[in-house]
Amino acid sequence: MRPPARYEPLVEVTQPKGTGEAHPLLSPDDAFADFEIIDASNLSGSEPKQPEMLKTEYAREALKLGLAEETRIGTNPFKFGMIGSTDAHNAIPSTREENWFGKAYIVEPSPHRRDGVLIESQVAPEYSIYDIDLGASGLAAVWATGNTREAIWDAMKRREVYATTGSRLRVQVFGGWDFAEDEVSRPDFARQGYARGVPMGGDLFAGPEGASPTFMVRALRDPDGANLDRIQIVKGWLDAEGTPQERIWDIACAGREIEAGHCAGDVGSTVDIADASWTNTIGAAVLGGHWQDPEFDPAARAFYYVRVIEIPSPRWTAYDAKFFAIEMPEGTPMTVQDRAYTSPIWFTPG
Repeated sequence: MRPPARYEPLVEVTQPKGTGEAHPLLSPDDAFADFEIIDASNLSGSEPKQPEMLKTEYAREALKLGLAEETRIGTNPFKFGMIGSTDAHNAIPSTREENWFGKAYIVEPSPHRRDGVLIESQVAPEYSIYDIDLGASGLAAVWATGNTREAIWDAMKRREVYATTGSRLRVQVFGGWDFAEDEVSRPDFARQGYARGVPMGGDLFAGPEGASPTFMVRALRDPDGANLDRIQIVKGWLDAEGTPQERIWDIACAGREIEAGHCAGDVGSTVDIADASWTNTIGAAVLGGHWQDPEFDPAARAFYYVRVIEIPSPRWTAYDAKFFAIEMPEGTPMTVQDRAYTSPIWFTPG
């Protein structure tokens, strides 16, 4: 069992050895769940991964389990915020795809990195972790009241943090009971959010009778990075039988309408893999979204977090292939849609 949340308020949800937000076998309706996942075996490569192991290894599943545990024991041991980390062992903690110096000295740029092995399995080659499996991730973002150790520590303790998979995009979300759609674009967006709601990492308690939670979100791309594709709300809750459920809504889409809770079509791609380049002629530099839960049950525990997806851009493997004039092994991912995951906002019935 995990330590009480007050001792361990944050979870690293992305780093070079893989992203642990969600898994396609656990979230088959999530089109973006299959992102930089390393799941062939355990960390040492001595045992193959079994499907039944996955439910205890991904953050979204833990958040849902926390709701069930709160019902059972009266407290939620999995009430955590989400951050990313470089986990670099070579003192060069770069997360940029075009300048990724690897997780360790043995994964630093070279023409041979395409064939490198970070952790070699003694059982079977397919259980090894290869250099090309690694992702150029991640970063921890903190909404602190000041640039001091004390302020940053306090923000982490209250879980007002989010993870990115390497880019420096900005995301802010507030949950409340009466946010209006036009408030997303107001200059006092944050002031109203703090005054009448709670930020990421916070708790919503019972609101006015008949009301359902409203959320307002702003996202801004990395100034040197890719435009944004969409903003999503990920909800988890317990149904009437106490079984954890999940659903994802698109709440803002660059250049498309939202139809039945989802963006109408893909954003497209401008990536030239051979040239390791892309353009920001698609997507949006800034996205904002307002969303009201259409399926809210005031008697059901729930959590909500925001996921922001960028447009496709070249993966570090594409940059290596161009720079060293080499071909990558067949099946190597050459593009990436970097993203951010905010800490949840929890709803607890009164």
